[in-house]
Amino acid sequence: MLRASAAAQQTGIPTVSILSTGFLKQAVTVSKGLGVNLAWAEYPGHPLVDSVTDLRAKVEKFLMPAIISALTAPKEAFVPAALTNAEPEPGSVVFSGTLAQVQEHFHRKLWSDGLPVIPPTHEAVEEFLAFSPRHRDDILGVLAQEGREASVLSVAVNGVMAGCRPEYMPLLLAIVEVISVPEFRVEDAGSTPSWEPLIIVSGPIIKQLDLNFGQGVMKIGRQANTSIGRFLRLYLRNICGYRIPHGDGDKGSIGLSFNVALAEDEDTARQLGWSTFGTDRGYAADQNLVTVTSVVCISPPAYSSGSDAISHVRHIVEVLSIAFSTWAFTGLRKGIWHPLLILSPAVADVIAKEWGKDDIRQYFWQHATLSARLMEQYAMPASGMPLELERLVAEGILPPDYTESADPERQLRMLVKPEHLCIVVAGDPGRNQSRGYMPNHNQGFMTSRPIVLPAQWERLLAEKSD
Repeated sequence: MLRASAAAQQTGIPTVSILSTGFLKQAVTVSKGLGVNLAWAEYPGHPLVDSVTDLRAKVEKFLMPAIISALTAPKEAFVPAALTNAEPEPGSVVFSGTLAQVQEHFHRKLWSDGLPVIPPTHEAVEEFLAFSPRHRDDILGVLAQEGREASVLSVAVNGVMAGCRPEYMPLLLAIVEVISVPEFRVEDAGSTPSWEPLIIVSGPIIKQLDLNFGQGVMKIGRQANTSIGRFLRLYLRNICGYRIPHGDGDKGSIGLSFNVALAEDEDTARQLGWSTFGTDRGYAADQNLVTVTSVVCISPPAYSSGSDAISHVRHIVEVLSIAFSTWAFTGLRKGIWHPLLILSPAVADVIAKEWGKDDIRQYFWQHATLSARLMEQYAMPASGMPLELERLVAEGILPPDYTESADPERQLRMLVKPEHLCIVVAGDPGRNQSRGYMPNHNQGFMTSRPIVLPAQWERLLAEKSD
C-alpha cells in the first residue's frame, strides 16, 4: 500500500495510507527507504479482531479525522532520513577489540542475527573479494526496505560474518542478484506471514563447494549449506533492513527460522532418466545456478510405500494437500504458486520406473484440491478480502472451470497449472521420505540466476584446498 501511495504521490496525486497500529514502525522505515514523505492514518488495533460496532466507532472517532487532516494539512518537504549519516563508510574500520567485544558491539548495532558472527576484518574480506568475478564497488541493486545499495563489498562482508568460506563468493553474488530483480519482490520479505527464502543450488558447483545433497540435506550441519542459508538471512537483515526483534522493517508476526541451502542429488536424477531441477529451470545441465524462492510452510514428512508409482504419489499429494490447504488461496489470487517437492532417491527410484516428473505434476494438479467454501473461508481472515473467484476468472487469472458451478463444496485445484510444481531429488537414499515446501505466492517469487565464476576459478580452488 505504501509503495502504491508513493508512486501516486510522485505524480502529484495526494495520498493517505490507512494502517493499523502494528504497522506504524514499518511505515516509517518504508517511507525513509522510498525517499518520500508519506501520510498515513492509524486504525487503532487490528480491524479483523474487532466487532462491527467497534470497527465503526474507531473509523468515526480516529480514522476519518486523521484522513481529513492528512489531506488538508500543508505538506512539508521531505527531508532524507539520516539512514546513512550514522553508518560507516564502506570498507572502513568500525570497531577494534576482543572477540567478545566485537560480538557485543555488533549485537548492539543490530548487525548480527543473534548468533556469533565472524569478524569481517580487512584480511578476511579481501579473501572473499579474490573469488569475485566483479569489482568490489559494483552495485547489484538497490534493496527495500531501507533503500541501501547491494554492493559486491557488502556481499563479502556479510559472507564473512555468516561463516561462509571465500570460495562461496560467486554463489553469494548470484543470490543477491536474484533478490535484487523486481520479480523476486524482496520488498515483501517483511510481510506478516514471515516467509523465509530458500536457496536451491544446481550444477557442478554443488560438489566443488561440498554441499550436502544426501541424508539430512535440510538440517544444519554442513558448512556450505548452513552458512550460505544464514548469509541470505543476515543480508536481508543488514542491507535490506528486515530486523527482528525491533520490527521496524520486518513485520513477521511469529516467524520461521532460516533455511539451509538445498542442493540436488543430480547424479541420481540423471540415473533415473529425469531432468535435474536446473534443467527444469531452462538452463544447461552443466550450468551452475542459484534459485531462490519464498517458503511460508514446510509439510510434515511424507512416508510413502509400495512398488508402484501411484502408491507413493497418492500418499505424497495427500500429505501436501493437507499441509498447504489453508494458504492455497494465495496461489489462486495471484495465479502464481510454485510449491517445491523434495523426493528422496529411494522414492524417486520407484516412481521413475513408471512416471516422469510431468506425470507427478499432472497428478498433483488434478488431485491437490480444496472445497470452494474452505478456500474462501481461509482467505478472509488472512488477507481481509474475499477471494472473488468470478473476478479472477473474468480477468484471466484463473481458468473458467473455477466458477462453472456454484456448489460451495465443489473442489478447486490448488495449482493453477501443473508445471508450477517444482521437484528436487535429494535426501536420505535409505529412507522412503518426501517433504513439501510451500511458497508465499508472488512474494519471494521463484527466481534463478547463473553463477558467474572468476577467470581463475580452478586455480583459486586448488590453492584454497592446499
